[in-house]
Amino acid sequence: MQLFIWRHSKHFSSWSMLDEPHIHQQNYLQADVVVLAPSQEEALALLARNGDWQVDELRRLQPEVIPLDVPRIVISHVDGR
Repeated sequence: MQLFIWRHSKHFSSWSMLDEPHIHQQNYLQADVVVLAPSQEEALALLARNGDWQVDELRRLQPEVIPLDVPRIVISHVDGR
């Protein structure tokens, strides 16, 4: 099993980024999803069944993949607002 992490931020979007992915059904500024699955395809299938995530748009992004066989920091987030 592995963790698949997709993150997308619209905090700095502009008109020059019109082809930017939109990964969630709702409007958002920051969207993150973490899925535990044996493969990326199975992670995307779980997200498709959930119905809230735009799987075709997620495919445009490269997820961070975290194997679960070594210790490491999984998520670290700092928002400087």
